[in-house]
Amino acid sequence: MLSEFFTLFNPEGLIIGIFTFLIIGLYHPLVIKGEYYFGRKIKWWFLIAGIIFLIASLLSHTTLISTVFGVASFSSFWSIKEVDEQVERVRKGWFPSNPDRKKVRERS
Repeated sequence: MLSEFFTLFNPEGLIIGIFTFLIIGLYHPLVIKGEYYFGRKIKWWFLIAGIIFLIASLLSHTTLISTVFGVASFSSFWSIKEVDEQVERVRKGWFPSNPDRKKVRERS
């Protein structure tokens, strides 16, 4: 029955949509928590992840896997911008700042 479904329909677009939704949903809290614990330097990790996912996307042999890695890559690149916006949201008081990170900065 499942094989009949795959012969009648092409679920690849739906699968890509689901993965895109999950990846974007994952990156939102990663930006918030990353900025909370590491500050702006988390942007470098997003850059590295974006480059790794980009290379994986280029080296993948199937459209589905390549697309999912591409979505992860550009979500990582977009998160670099979002970290700066998160810093601004913390400054405005919309999100809590990490008091321990400030103490470490004051000691150094």
